Amino acid sequence: MDTNLLIRFVTVAERGHFPKAAESLGIPLASLYSSIEKLEREVGQPLFARDRAKTQLTPAGTLFLDTARAEIAAAPPPPPKPVVPAGGKAKASKGKGRTPVVKGQPKPYKKRQGR
Repeated sequence: MDTNLLIRFVTVAERGHFPKAAESLGIPLASLYSSIEKLEREVGQPLFARDRAKTQLTPAGTLFLDTARAEIAAAPPPPPKPVVPAGGKAKASKGKGRTPVVKGQPKPYKKRQGR
């Protein structure tokens, strides 16, 4: 199973609320719903009993929670993200009569456009 799906499942199970879990994960709510639905299809049973007031684990979800935590702990750590060098490309002035702005550097003084 995909580790990201398991992490999302555990987060929802701990929070007990889909919007709060989506906010803590930093993902859209629709993406979280689709991830949980995909996981439920893989498992073959519903993992959550959804109600307006609260989201609770089903008995199958309670059993699966321990398995998910064990698989997350056994998974290798994700590879480190590549380091992007500082600086950047110059932006086009788009006819404003100024020199291009380079990211990470102070803006040059405004220049008047000749007529």
